[in-house]
Formats: sequence, structure tokens, C-alpha cells
Amino acid sequence: MILSLITWSPLIFGLALLALPRGDGKTLRLAALGAATVNLLIVLYLVSQFQAVAPMQFEENVVWYDVWGIHYHLGVDGISIFLVLLNAFLTPVAILCSWSAIKDKVKEFHFLLMMMQTAVYGVFLSQDGFLFYLFWEASLIPMYFLIGVWGGERRLYATMKFVLYTLTGSLLMLLAMIKLAFLSAEQTHVMSFALSTWKTLQIAPETQRWMFLAFFVAFAIKVPLFPFHTWLPDAHVEAPTAGSVLLAGVLLKLGSYGLMRYCMPIFPEATLLYQRPVVILALISIIYGAAMVMVQTDFKKMVAYSSVSHMGVCVLGLFSLTLAGQQGGLLTMINHGISTGALFVIVGIFYERTHTRDLSLYGGAVAKMPLLGLLFLPVVMSSMGVPGTNGFVNEFLVLRGAFNYEIFAGAIAALAIILGAAYMLRLTQKVMYGPLASHVMEELTDINTRERLILIAFVVLIFVVGVFPNLLLHFTEPSVNQGLLDIQRASAPGT
Repeated sequence: MILSLITWSPLIFGLALLALPRGDGKTLRLAALGAATVNLLIVLYLVSQFQAVAPMQFEENVVWYDVWGIHYHLGVDGISIFLVLLNAFLTPVAILCSWSAIKDKVKEFHFLLMMMQTAVYGVFLSQDGFLFYLFWEASLIPMYFLIGVWGGERRLYATMKFVLYTLTGSLLMLLAMIKLAFLSAEQTHVMSFALSTWKTLQIAPETQRWMFLAFFVAFAIKVPLFPFHTWLPDAHVEAPTAGSVLLAGVLLKLGSYGLMRYCMPIFPEATLLYQRPVVILALISIIYGAAMVMVQTDFKKMVAYSSVSHMGVCVLGLFSLTLAGQQGGLLTMINHGISTGALFVIVGIFYERTHTRDLSLYGGAVAKMPLLGLLFLPVVMSSMGVPGTNGFVNEFLVLRGAFNYEIFAGAIAALAIILGAAYMLRLTQKVMYGPLASHVMEELTDINTRERLILIAFVVLIFVVGVFPNLLLHFTEPSVNQGLLDIQRASAPGT
């Protein structure tokens, strides 16, 4: 029952939060932070009990609607365990980084954060397609309101664009899921939404192709891959800091996780058929995202486009269909949540003090914020992939997988990493060093205790994962390797 406890406790705590008196904002924030911390401790206990084996662990499987073969089925393996931990870590971070920024509708704001946490857990833990879809759609609701109520001037445009893009892909995925359920009824005489059943279905190559594309479009929009990415910069720019942290940290990972959990094992032949086009899209996303970062003048939009590039690296690793590449892709999901989450927290720190994200007004911040300058460097180093940081490990593994797949793909990916280093160095120079650029810089104050704790936690993770990557890779390898073996076996002639 521990997976249900982890999944539903945030929503239950959130509903309890709505019952508290509205007046005392500090009490509401402390209650939300306490609930998120308790949830994090439960997840840490789950991780401590997790075994480095391929099969699902801590499974819960109860019949929900027998006529349609729908089960309440949860499970966790090496692919999902650290994504669950990432979600548990970033929620208290989101609460802390919005401590002084959110002054209106405090109860509702924190309820939505906890609702989102439940929805994301559900996506990562669901082993039933129908249950996965419900949680997938549920994750839209809190982000819609977080941007639409607490966002910037163009928040309504950003929310509508975000929802319409995501719903379009979701409907295509739902059609493919219904088709899979009917195929299971034809082949097993029992309608089923179980992921384990779908993996065993004999699906004609032509059918696999369109069904793969239906799932792929839904996941590519969420990642997002070029050309499905245009909703992301608007959503990030208009979202409050907490929304951006969770959007970049966990919501984008729902797409890459879906590619790994659904597209590849259910449609192995289509995966091999579309491998090259997807790799090309990933490479375009990497280069395009890096190029767009170089020309941005909005601090937040710059970080948003860097996410397009980083998630392109993730998809490149996954579709190299090598152990190193997929390990790197999975680690990119986790490390991107850490490094980009930290960057959005830093953007929020600057915005609270300056009320602008215009980089032309930035410069010389380290003179006024020496402690932030010290903690900013490891975050930048992580995004650049400097050895010793978490970003180096995943980039090295993805490059190894890309070169194993094709030298050209590896060379393009290596070029993009160089571009990534260039734009992060440019950002550091522009924001932190040189003379004070404007009057808004002169009024800066250094980070307070709460902000220090947030950034120190990120920096510790950056170096722990960077120096001891096997703490993660040891547990992810069996599940990743098993998935690759299943693809090879299912796509082999005569199977």
C-alpha cells in the first residue's frame, strides 16, 4: 500500500489544507510544507527498500471495472523510482520558492501544487493504460490554474495554448489505447488496459505504425520536441516560479517517460522503423533550442529554450536504443529537473527583487549578491556538463549511445553541448559579472536563509549525482536493459 500512500497523500493533505482558515498565510504555508516533507520522507523510505532488479516492485493490483478490464494497478521499477523521488523533492522546493511571492489565494495555490504532485505520481506509477490516461489528463488541471490565476500579463493566452496542444495529443493517445484494448479482447478474449498485456499483443506492422505515431505525438508535445515545442516558452514566461520549477522539473518528464514506457515496448517494430526520424527531430531540437537561447533577452525565456535543447538530448539518448544512451536519457530526465529547477528558482529570486527579466538591465549582480554568485556557479556548471557535476554523466552516456548509433548523430550532439556551454557562460557573464548595469542592480540584496537552503539542496544533489552516479545507475540498469531486450526480442523476425 506504500505506492497508494505516496500517490494519494498529497491530494488528501491538499483537501485538508482547504479546510484551514484563510487568514494566516504563514500557517497555510507551513502546513503545506510539512505535508510535502512527510511525503518526501515516505518516498525516501521507498527508495531505501528498492531492489536493483528488473521486475515491478511494491505492486498493487485491484480490479476497478471488470467489464472493460480496467485495474487500479500501481508499480515501480528502475525507470520510474528516481522520477518519483524527483517529484517528491521538487514539491517542497516549489512551496519554499513561492513563500513570499504568492500573496493571494494561498490555500488554493498550495492545494493545486499538491494536486499536481498526486497526478504526476500517478503517471509514473500506473501500470494500467486507462489509469495512466486519467492521471495524465489530471496533471493539466493544476498547471492550467497555476498559470491562469497566478501567471503574468499573457497568462490566458499561455494557458489556452498549453491545454490545446496537450489535449490534441492526448486524444490521439486515447484512440490508440482504445484500439489496444479491443486488440487484447480479440487475442486474449478479455478486454484489458494492462500495460503487461499490451506488450504481448501481436500487432500488424501497419497498425503499429499509426498507433506509435498517436502515442508519439502526445509524448512529443509534452517533452517537447521540435516542432511541437512552441507552447513551452509562453507557459514558462507566464507561470509563477513554482509553476516553472514543476513544469520543467517533472511535467516535461511525463513525455519522455511515456516514450520509454509505452511507445518502445508496445510498438517495437514501429520504434525501429521511426528510430531515424525521431533521432533527427531530437537533433533539430538540440540545435534549435541552443540557437534560440543565444538570442533571448528575457531571462526566463532563455532558460525555457534551454529545456528544449536538453530534452532533445534526452530523446536522442532514448532512441539510440543502446544501454548507455537510454541510461543517459533517463538520467537526463532526473538531472534536467535538478539543474533547470535550480535555474528557475534563481530567475524567481532575481524577479522578486528587480521585477524585470530583461537581461539588458542585468549585470554585476555578484557585487550585491556574493552568496548567490557562489551558488550560481555549480548550477551553471551542471547545465554545461562540467565533469564532477550531474550534467556531465548524462551527457557522456548520451554521447556514447549516439556515437554507437551513428557517428553523425554523435557529432551533432557534441556540437550542441559546446553551444550549451557557450550560452551558459554568456548568461553567467551577463548576469553576474562586469559593472552594475542599471539602477535595478544597485537595489539588489543577497539571498535569505530560505533561498540559501533551496539552492544548497540543489548544489548538493548536483555534486552527489556527479561524483557518485552509480547510486542511480545501479538501480536503473536492470529495468533499462530488460526493456531493450524486450524490444529486440519482439522485433526479431519470426516472433
